[in-house]
Amino acid sequence: MPSMSTWALFCLLGRVSRICTGPQGLQTRTLLSPGMAATVVQVAGRKDCPALLPLNENELEEQFVKGHGPGGQATNKTSNCVVLKHVPSGIVVKCHQTRSMDHNRKLARKILQEKVDVFYNGENSSVNKEKREAEKKKQARKKRAKETLEKKRLFKKLWESSKNITEKITDSESPKRFPE
Repeated sequence: MPSMSTWALFCLLGRVSRICTGPQGLQTRTLLSPGMAATVVQVAGRKDCPALLPLNENELEEQFVKGHGPGGQATNKTSNCVVLKHVPSGIVVKCHQTRSMDHNRKLARKILQEKVDVFYNGENSSVNKEKREAEKKKQARKKRAKETLEKKRLFKKLWESSKNITEKITDSESPKRFPE
């Protein structure tokens, strides 16, 4: 049997991906394939989800508006709220979760990336898959709790019935005293 060269083995495997953790826990996935340059796709902080669609910076419109909510003058006078618009889909994201404009920009891009994924992939998007899995887990927990409660009720009935039976037996075995 002829031995396979390393390049042939690599071609046979097809695409290989490598996950690298960058600053602040952001993960990037590098897709490697023969004859192509490596492309880096940002993953929105999840280790097990597939790569989301990359956002092209040319397709984004970014604005900085004044903040809102609790915090008084520190948030209401500074323009650290990020409004990010994806022009091809028309999706707009407004992010004012922290006081830092840079952190809000990163968070807005993550949120927009997930919303664009839902827009283009619909039911097959990773966000919808996670929601379905969470709903299944919730239903399973609910079912287990219901079964446990039913078992407790049955056990309580059996306990009470066995207690009543033992009381009847002890009453019938004890000698009856007649008043003198």
